[in-house]
Amino acid sequence: MGPTHTEAGLVAEERAALRRVAKLVAGGASPEAVFAAVAAEVGRLPGCDITLLTRYDADQRATNVGVWSNSGARPIPVGTRVPIGGRNLPTLVFQTGRPARIDDYSQATGPVADVASAWGIRSALGVPINVQGRLWGAMVVVSTREDPLSTDTEARLAGFTELVGTAIANAQAGVQLRGYADEQAALRRVATLVARAAEPGEVFAAVTVEAGRLLSAHTNALMRFDPDGMETVLGSWTRPGVGPVSAVGTRLQLGGRNVSTLVFQTGEPARLDDYADSSGPIGDWSRDLRLRGSVGVPVSVEGRLWGVMIVSTRSDPIPVDTEARLAGFTELVATAIANAEARAALTASRARIVAAADAARRRVERDLHDGAQQRLVSLALRVQTTVRGVAPPGAVALDAELDGVVAEIVGVVEELRELARGLHPAALADGGLGPALKTLARRSAVPVRLDIDVEGRLPEPVELATYYVVAEALTNTVKHAHATVIDVEATIDAERLLVRVCDDGDGGADLTGGSGLIGLTDRVEALGGRLTFTSPPGGGTALQVVLPLRADRGLPPQSPAWGEPDPSSPARREETGVGDH
Repeated sequence: MGPTHTEAGLVAEERAALRRVAKLVAGGASPEAVFAAVAAEVGRLPGCDITLLTRYDADQRATNVGVWSNSGARPIPVGTRVPIGGRNLPTLVFQTGRPARIDDYSQATGPVADVASAWGIRSALGVPINVQGRLWGAMVVVSTREDPLSTDTEARLAGFTELVGTAIANAQAGVQLRGYADEQAALRRVATLVARAAEPGEVFAAVTVEAGRLLSAHTNALMRFDPDGMETVLGSWTRPGVGPVSAVGTRLQLGGRNVSTLVFQTGEPARLDDYADSSGPIGDWSRDLRLRGSVGVPVSVEGRLWGVMIVSTRSDPIPVDTEARLAGFTELVATAIANAEARAALTASRARIVAAADAARRRVERDLHDGAQQRLVSLALRVQTTVRGVAPPGAVALDAELDGVVAEIVGVVEELRELARGLHPAALADGGLGPALKTLARRSAVPVRLDIDVEGRLPEPVELATYYVVAEALTNTVKHAHATVIDVEATIDAERLLVRVCDDGDGGADLTGGSGLIGLTDRVEALGGRLTFTSPPGGGTALQVVLPLRADRGLPPQSPAWGEPDPSSPARREETGVGDH
């Protein structure tokens, strides 16, 4: 038996113990430190040989979070998880939410009772720990002696359980606050990508990483629903150590009972907490990956169901607020997709306009060559033949007049020929970009230094766009810049044509001041390229054009970043700039 205590002494010791624990709680000590302190302080109560603090988990198990024994041994180490069930103290408190006691533990049953019998437990008493009105766990005191625990033990434990509840509530509030801050930071990072018009592929990769880490998931994937009843993985993240789960580009058949199919069928969030009950190809695939449960939230773009984002775990159940927290990320994904589709539609529209203009130019050129020019040449020959056939010999004046008429007609033909060449540069059509740029340089009133590193022919839309950009830049420099020299450079790098036109003139030019370069900017962007322009006052003017050379980038179909995935070609943004020369 322990030392005898007077009632006054017990009250004083109890108050001192409560003050010590309260000081820990007020100082913001971790729950683990409070659990250990409470277990030790409660162990000072008369007749107490073992103290346990137990947390109730969502999977019907009890986890030991604090332990003390008068022998120094730990019958149930911290972290031990035992199924709830049978007749024992943790189970009774869990079932009733009220204090309970068992004065003869030899009659106890269940997994907890098996541990109790090994340690010679004779009697035990448990008191619930409530956190913000919800049953969180239990505090259990145990006696290995023949005499049962005192009847006032329950009342003495109440102050300690209140302090434990306060410590847990404080810790949870801190975790929630940090979680909210982390969530806002993650959303802000993704929103920044969307705001700067990052490629959807870059957004997909970022959003799966951010959401997966924030929600402490094992995996996170972004899927697109396809018209053929399949879904395609466009973004994927796995927790370090988990290993590859769903690679970008993976295609899976919808159907059966699984989160993807539920979202596809209803257009609403869905969850499965146990994949043992799932079915269909995706359900089989998820079980093969040892996934326990998943939550999926739909991605809707301008009112139509586009896909789903799914977070999954292999162990603990997914928190109940996961659907709401994922919604912020799926909204950003939808915005990125809508922006990309709008940009693609604009690019396609520009491309159609440019193609139509080029076709009209060729038609006018052909009509001039095959129609008006040929008719004028024929007319000149007929006039010359007819007049000379009827003119009397020696009609010198008439011959001179005839020659003048023929010369005028030939002059008109030459003017039409020059006009036709202006519609479609002959040098470009005959020799390609290099000879055409040399022709422009020779015609320039300001000396031009050429550095052309382009071999062979390029796609016709690229050659035309480059020719007109350089021609417009040279014209503007001659008219306005008061420059002494112009540098024109063209080179090919990584399936892109890079063109740069710089002068040493006055600078201060304004891209929006006229329609020439604005129209050319539309032409360049219609081909998937970019035109940049700098002209600081007194620092000359520099213009740079980047044009993709791949055929699928000229008049772009659905972009690989948001259409068919291309894992071998990760999305990247080409940052271009033009400095002073």
